[in-house]
Amino acid sequence: MREIRVIGDPVLRTPAEPVTDFDRELRRLIDEMFQAMYAVNGVGLAAPQIGVSRRLFVYDIAGRKGHVVNPLLTVDDPEEVLDEEGCLSVTDRQTGRPIYAPLARAAGVTVEGVDRLQRQVRVKARGSLARCFQHETGHLDGELYVDRLPRDEARKIMLRA
Repeated sequence: MREIRVIGDPVLRTPAEPVTDFDRELRRLIDEMFQAMYAVNGVGLAAPQIGVSRRLFVYDIAGRKGHVVNPLLTVDDPEEVLDEEGCLSVTDRQTGRPIYAPLARAAGVTVEGVDRLQRQVRVKARGSLARCFQHETGHLDGELYVDRLPRDEARKIMLRA
């Protein structure tokens, strides 16, 4: 099983490359991503989080499950919603568990891309699914949720991670 990379690993800070090969290896990667995500009770996982710098994420949250290759995220409802957010790659050094913090995200988004068979994917999302899509897309751009926090809050988290 693939290991989830944690903060400090350069792959998490590097913008991911587009997926160009839609082959057996991609299908295996998606399966391995779901396996790694479920092993740690996650709800979303981006390819860089397992050391693969490709624009791809998987999710299983709020009764919705899927994957998006080469996603493009657009904000449909910019009203910000404040909720707790954590990350499988930002974990407490002592417990290994994700560190949560309140973070504002857009209330509604749409993600578009393709699936493993290059079929069009378009999902409108609100609530926790919208938060997940924003979080995972951020990973593909080399961003972590702590980057969006107030400096003092981010500093506290970094001392624990």
